[in-house]
Amino acid sequence: MQKTGFSKYKEIVYYGLALAALLLVLRFLEIRYLVFAHGFEIYTAISAVLFMALGIWLAIKLFKPKTIVVEKEKPLEFNFDASACEAMGISKRELEVLQLMAQGLSNGEIAERLFVSLPTVKTHGARLFEKLDVKRRTQAVEKGKRLRLIP
Repeated sequence: MQKTGFSKYKEIVYYGLALAALLLVLRFLEIRYLVFAHGFEIYTAISAVLFMALGIWLAIKLFKPKTIVVEKEKPLEFNFDASACEAMGISKRELEVLQLMAQGLSNGEIAERLFVSLPTVKTHGARLFEKLDVKRRTQAVEKGKRLRLIP
């Protein structure tokens, strides 16, 4: 009868398993020797890693960046006061000039937007200053906002 499979190599397999077990025992003893021989260094390294992890965790908890919540203001609704405009005798064109002044445009830019000449814009501005009883553009814009003529 001829041997096949496992039975043919049975002795070799047992010999290999015995060598593997012996190798595991030797490795275990080597690790155990290293632990005993270098125990202080190993415990020092473990405690250093633990304290480092604790320090990182504390730093994250204590020095967390503060989040600032910014609430946007809801724009107030603008209600044009036509009665104030009529009471002061401000024309529609003068009101347009005042609105463009509030946007910060120069007289030249206002003239381009309204398709009128520069002297016309200056005339509208001068009449607007008289009607609002102001001397400067910034005062005219401020008073126009206060009287609810412009947003």
